[in-house]
Amino acid sequence: MNRFTTRPLDPRKDAELVHGWVTHPKSGYWMMQDASLTDVEREYMAIAAAEHHDAFIGLHGSTPAFLMERYDPAHVELKGLYDPEPGDVGMHFLVAPTDTPVHGFTRAVITAVMTELFADPATRRVVVEPDVRNTAVHALNKAVGFEVVRELAKPEKTALLSVCTRAAFEGARR
Repeated sequence: MNRFTTRPLDPRKDAELVHGWVTHPKSGYWMMQDASLTDVEREYMAIAAAEHHDAFIGLHGSTPAFLMERYDPAHVELKGLYDPEPGDVGMHFLVAPTDTPVHGFTRAVITAVMTELFADPATRRVVVEPDVRNTAVHALNKAVGFEVVRELAKPEKTALLSVCTRAAFEGARR
């Protein structure tokens, strides 16, 4: 299950695939349930053009299996909402919805995402801001070393600001 790779998301080629993922009923916390295909393409065109935000398709073998976004939280998502530290990297991930879930797959995906982010020696902490009601992702975050900092009021949600240091991630993997 550890054969994960990522490639840059191509907004034109990947819009239909990603649209199916982000509008799926199981992807409610992604907050794109009513997005049209054009909306998704525009969103990822904007991310592709952004200086401080990147999107990737995660592959399991050769099969698209997850979406990963990496961003600079000092400039995107959390700008002005927390005190960023040097080496902070923001992250979002979404596992492709399936009717045949594989036990442990989502944890393997978040582990692969974190491994990818910490592969950059400049990354000191990964910062996330999931919805406070998303208890499933809170459990996953805790399992890979995230610690809750505080609740955070964002325009679109109340988030649970959490951080994971490199040492905490490595400790969680043992």
